[in-house]
Amino acid sequence: MSLPVLSSAPDSATVTRRRFLRQSFAFSALAALGSVPGLASAFPSDPSAVEILMLGDWGYEDFAAQTVVARAMRAYAQQHSLRSQALLLLGDNWYGPLEGGVHSARWQTQFEEMYPPSDFVCPAYAILGNHDYQMFPESKVDAELEYARIGRTSAGPTRWTMPARWYRFEFPAQNPLITFLALDSNVPHKEKLFRGRDFTLTEQQHAEQIAWLETELKRSRATPHLIAMGHHAVYSDGLHGDHARLIRDWDPLFRKYNVPLYLAGHDHDLQHLEFAGHPTSFFLSGGGGADLYPILLDPSQRGPYAQKVYGFSHLSATPKQLTLRHLDENGRTLHAFSKSVDGKVSIL
Repeated sequence: MSLPVLSSAPDSATVTRRRFLRQSFAFSALAALGSVPGLASAFPSDPSAVEILMLGDWGYEDFAAQTVVARAMRAYAQQHSLRSQALLLLGDNWYGPLEGGVHSARWQTQFEEMYPPSDFVCPAYAILGNHDYQMFPESKVDAELEYARIGRTSAGPTRWTMPARWYRFEFPAQNPLITFLALDSNVPHKEKLFRGRDFTLTEQQHAEQIAWLETELKRSRATPHLIAMGHHAVYSDGLHGDHARLIRDWDPLFRKYNVPLYLAGHDHDLQHLEFAGHPTSFFLSGGGGADLYPILLDPSQRGPYAQKVYGFSHLSATPKQLTLRHLDENGRTLHAFSKSVDGKVSIL
């Protein structure tokens, strides 16, 4: 079923009441479909597809929920004989103190052993979230970059991959299908700081990243797919809402260069947003283990899907299309859609 792209992004003209009612009816039907456990659970039959699992907001100090989600990821992969070729860690990797920095015991308990190489023999591409930018009292950002640079733990090599605050990689290494732009969304803002512990990119760093982003978007690429990812959502129906600075500074580039997909976390829920005339699908996976946040806008207003639930997500790529799934803490499919290389979005 093709997705009727009916919503307008917030900075577009306000829709009429009649149009809004048409939108509400269409998205209500889609939302109802998307909320059925097991929907679109048929697994892709293409053995050449690239399979990637992702989650955000996972490194909570109380890691009971993280453990449940991680267990569901392992069970899901085993059930479908899925060999995940990469993990995407969408930020807020460490809440609270990371005592000892690169030597913290949390690296073993909440990363290396939580997502064990016995189940995930693959690189874990990480980006920075706002909680990673909190000092307790040392910089967790420095520790995360250093942990990747060292490349080893006392138990052996690490899969943790973060070569810089923002970076590009093509995946897989052989015959790549996807060009990823991993961004640092911790841009300067005026939000209230958390007990004076927060910091962000400087204005200069923010400007440098924007220049880098546009340079990368201008580059010719051999891959059929392009995906940008950052911790903060540009648009969100959840507690944090839309991000004014990213709408101002990143969204015009997404539109100008037809970025097909943006992955994020930050709001502790699962979402998928589409806007009329916008080339980008916004896919939020923030249910990795931190306390959940409420959904403030009904999917009938901006959708097609948003739900307050623990879970993770699955990205499957073939040369012709991307398929994305949101899964709950039991590994059940809650919502799924595909996006072809020509930009057509279909609810499965």
